[in-house]
Amino acid sequence: MTRLINRKASPLLRLILGALPFIIVLIIYFVASDARLSVNPADKLLPSFSRFATAVERMAFTPSKRTGEYLMLNDTLASLQRLGIGVGLSAFIGLCFGVANGILPLFRSSLSPFVTTISLIPPMAILPILFIMLGLGELSKVTLIVIGICPIIIRDIQLKTQSLPEEQLIKAQTLGGNSWQIIVRVIVPQILPHLIDAVRLTLGSAWLFLIAAEAIVATEGLGYRIFLVRRYLSMDIILPYVVWITLLAFVMDWLLRQLSRRLSPWHHQTQGG
Repeated sequence: MTRLINRKASPLLRLILGALPFIIVLIIYFVASDARLSVNPADKLLPSFSRFATAVERMAFTPSKRTGEYLMLNDTLASLQRLGIGVGLSAFIGLCFGVANGILPLFRSSLSPFVTTISLIPPMAILPILFIMLGLGELSKVTLIVIGICPIIIRDIQLKTQSLPEEQLIKAQTLGGNSWQIIVRVIVPQILPHLIDAVRLTLGSAWLFLIAAEAIVATEGLGYRIFLVRRYLSMDIILPYVVWITLLAFVMDWLLRQLSRRLSPWHHQTQGG
């Protein structure tokens, strides 16, 4: 008898099982929406799918009468620019300081306690401070993302660096490599896939900080639009925006996974993927 832990799904069954939860959620929503609209056709809490289609057509494919711009496109580009800069800076800083903390004992003794302390500060608690010190422009929003995820990436990269086999470092030194050569040629290539994994795991937090900053002070962006229309209970706009954000996050995660496979195929082979 084949045990359940040893049973594997075929590609078709995997596709069906993966789609099943989404289908169930859609059915539940359709039934609940139909029930509410049958009692009150003007209900805004659970709009019908036709209202979703109308709202998406208006936001994404119809120019604004006031500015002539496509609002959903502008919001998406603004948010992705902020997110890209924030995540990119966090990844670069995380790699530099994470490797330094992991491989240089003197550097680790000086900076590691500080990074640990910063990582324990709730980023949302210092958002007003950022607005006061950096103003209400793009810098404060990007800085919030960096403060929110960079310390986590640093700590993760530090742990991964410290877990590298010591024999590799000893052999590299025996062959005459200096500290810089060992970091660049031995450590960074092995740490790079872990850096991509760390960025993937912090993407959700990055989106959270971005949406929060845009909701408080912005003139465009996905978070700004959601909190702008909430006063009108426009669930026909809010829910498609939430789905769109989720889709963007999924695509970003998929692209990072493909980048990791392309740059470090050996890592995925050792991980069984």
